[in-house]
Amino acid sequence: MPESEAKTAQVSSGQSLDPVIELRGVEKHYQMGEFLVKALKGIDLKILPGDYISILGPSGCGKSTMLNILGCLDQPSVGNYFLDGTDVAQLTDDHLSSVRGKKLGFIFQSYNLIQQLSVVENIEVPLYYQGVHEDESREIAVELAKKVGLGKRLDHKPNELSGGQQQRVAIARALSNDPAVILADEATGNLDSKSGGDILGIFDDLNADGKTLIMITHDEGMAKRTPRVIRLKDGLIEFDTYTEITK
Repeated sequence: MPESEAKTAQVSSGQSLDPVIELRGVEKHYQMGEFLVKALKGIDLKILPGDYISILGPSGCGKSTMLNILGCLDQPSVGNYFLDGTDVAQLTDDHLSSVRGKKLGFIFQSYNLIQQLSVVENIEVPLYYQGVHEDESREIAVELAKKVGLGKRLDHKPNELSGGQQQRVAIARALSNDPAVILADEATGNLDSKSGGDILGIFDDLNADGKTLIMITHDEGMAKRTPRVIRLKDGLIEFDTYTEITK
């Protein structure tokens, strides 16, 4: 069995593990004038702690909609989303915002850094919103900057960094609250092949340390790097490595 499949089988065989994410019959509908568009058409999915997943598919397949639901940025029209066993539909807006801030880390294609802030200050932003004391916040941010190879760039602003370095800042920021799940949306889409490979190497290391990572991508080559691949087509799961190995 190839190494990637062996890892997926190993992770997925942990039957006693509770899913960190579970979707049950999830649909998402949008009203477009007279027409009802079904972006997701009944998704059942379990993601276990330590999973390393690519969600793959062409434009219009439902990837962005799936990301928004997984990231608690949108809610299903039909079905249920459980995050660490909690049905997010039952949460108030304030509680949902708190859960999103503590349990989820986001990495975007466009980095979404604050241009006026330094590397270390950008990493500190989520900690500020969580009320972490400034001394502890700075210590965490410096350690994370070192972890992603930016220990000598702490005071640089984003416009003084390469694209790959900016994405490293975004990764460190996503890790600052020690989230249960990291969601990466086309994280290497704006990078050259070397910088993209470096970022994927960081992802590999994070997963080796036990982090749950979900990458949204249209890139087949990038998807092959992850032990588990979920392919979407027309709002449905067409293929899931988990199912193929464990059935």
